[in-house]
Amino acid sequence: MLRPHPARRADSAMRVRRVLTAAVATAAMLVAAGCTPGSSSDDSGASGSAFEFWSFTGINQKVDVERYQKKHPDAQIKLTEVGSTSETAQALTAALAGGKVPDLVLIQGDDLPKFMQSPENFVDLNTLGADKIKNDYLDWVIKQPTTDDGKIIGIPTDVGGLAVAYRTDLFKAAGLPTDRTQVSDSWKTWDDFLEVGKKYTAATGKKFLDNVPTSVFFQAVNQGATRYYDNSTHKMVYDTNPEVRAAFDLTLRAGEAKIAAKQETFSAAWTAGMAKGDFAVTSAPSWMLNAIRTNAPTTEGKWDIARIPGSAGNWGGSFLAIPQRAKNPQAAWKYITEMQSPAGQLENFLAKGNLPTTPSVYSDPKLLAQTDPFFSNAPTGKIYTESAKAIKPFYIGLNDATIGTELLNTLTSVEQGKVPPAEAWDTALTNVKNALRG
Repeated sequence: MLRPHPARRADSAMRVRRVLTAAVATAAMLVAAGCTPGSSSDDSGASGSAFEFWSFTGINQKVDVERYQKKHPDAQIKLTEVGSTSETAQALTAALAGGKVPDLVLIQGDDLPKFMQSPENFVDLNTLGADKIKNDYLDWVIKQPTTDDGKIIGIPTDVGGLAVAYRTDLFKAAGLPTDRTQVSDSWKTWDDFLEVGKKYTAATGKKFLDNVPTSVFFQAVNQGATRYYDNSTHKMVYDTNPEVRAAFDLTLRAGEAKIAAKQETFSAAWTAGMAKGDFAVTSAPSWMLNAIRTNAPTTEGKWDIARIPGSAGNWGGSFLAIPQRAKNPQAAWKYITEMQSPAGQLENFLAKGNLPTTPSVYSDPKLLAQTDPFFSNAPTGKIYTESAKAIKPFYIGLNDATIGTELLNTLTSVEQGKVPPAEAWDTALTNVKNALRG
């Protein structure tokens, strides 16, 4: 599923306070508006088919809900898109503390470890049948919502295999190859990628990339064998892991190459710039395709998809969970088991491009034959399943979201000229430490 931009521009301490304040306020408004099971004025939660669902924005969850309701006309689903991934997590935290909770909630993967600290706040889905379906999912994915004593508090919805989306018309105008195989071969490494960007900018006078923090750093850092935590000891290593530092330095080099339009992912400028051709390339984990489709509908047929430089990787993945005090957990569980079954995830991929976490469908002829006319009939089924099979999972720790946000925030500040590149790494480490203390 689409993951709203993992960081926004701001001083880290102020940003954390603002997000928390906004999230608490959002939770309060949801309660006041009757958007939680305990406060619903019509007591719709009493119906066996009614439940309340909190999601984050930007992923068009309404499409999934409508698809479910078409099959189950009696289902009454009150969908609330709370805010960004972090805002939704904070609103859920406030709701859990206050006793007013939804029946079903979508939690982004990097936010999940915080909720795993208090699994008693959620229904152990084994009591509803998760133990019978857990083997349907990629082992390294289902481990994330599983406690040490075997409780399962969430069911995975998707995995974000990496790729790059590029504009064939703009590449042609720059004298660059447009065939996806040739494009993939032209940037086998990230240094190759930067060289292609320089050629594009030199030939056209336009910017190659939307921005470097997301389209370079957040893709490259998710390709490593380890990220912010050691896989064995589970200790934080963000400040000593050479793979993190290499991705950070690569991003600084990309900024110095002056090939980026400096349009922050999911911002209004980014959406407008995508439609206008202000940049020719953007990061394209599988869930991003729907965002491009939605935000720039007039560019249909002008995009294609190439392999990610370097190696495969993963950015994204979410989990559906049922809070312990949910009013109608059975209805929520029925939704989970149908929509996130292998058949349900395959249907979701064919409809929206969200890459399944159910490996049994990776060889399904429908998935392998899937092409996307919006992206020049790119064989998305093959591209993303190959990426998923090559993923080397790394441990995601309690503060992963905070660490990633602060590193990304600092790189965004560099891109905007607010932090000198020579001071960026030290500034990033300081920002992370301050955020962790806060």
